[in-house]
Parts: sequence; C-alpha cells; structure tokens
Amino acid sequence: MKLFVGNLKLETTRDEIERLFAEEGEVVDVAVPTDRMTGRPRGFAFVEFSDDAAGAAATERFNGYELNGRSLRVNEAQERVRTPRIFQGGGGGPPMGMPPRSKPKGSRRNLRARKRSI
Repeated sequence: MKLFVGNLKLETTRDEIERLFAEEGEVVDVAVPTDRMTGRPRGFAFVEFSDDAAGAAATERFNGYELNGRSLRVNEAQERVRTPRIFQGGGGGPPMGMPPRSKPKGSRRNLRARKRSI
C-alpha cells in the first residue's frame, strides 16, 4: 500500500519520515519528490508499506500527527493518470488538424528580395 504524506516542512528528511512510519510496519520505500529548478523538496512524500494493514494503521495514526511543527495529511496515494503530450514543434504553425497557412513565411524585406530576383 502506498501513502501520500502532505504538508511536510521542507527541512524534513527522508530518514525522519522512514523512522516515523516504520513504527506502524515494514516500510518498503520512501520517495520525497524535489523541485526540478531548485532541487529542494516539494513538501510531500510517498511512503510504501509491505502490507495493506500496516498502511491503513499508519493512515489512522499519522493523519493529523504533528511533525516538525506541521500537522501531517496522510491518505492512500491515488494512481496518477498520465495524459499523452502532443508536441507540435516550435511556434507559428497552425494547430494540429488545420490546413497549412497560405501566406509564405519570412519578413517583408525577405519577400521583396525574392520577388525582385524572379
């Protein structure tokens, strides 16, 4: 069973979370996501237990539990639905499914130069 642990103080370490939740049962994994830009923790974690009974007991015990001056929010983690991203490339083009533009690309100066060369 995987639990979501929210409202963590940014200074809370992975080891602190693991020690706390190990009181309720065998912890398989603790994941603390970090911000891509700063590398700092994002204020939540995921704790995975070996069995569902230990996870349910930890949810009951630690939801509202105060850790480092913050009241924890603990519930069962929901599986994230991944939506496919459609990359259309760099700007200027028509949306997918639309016909291409009839206007030629380029600056006015560039177009005038092309006309003169013909």
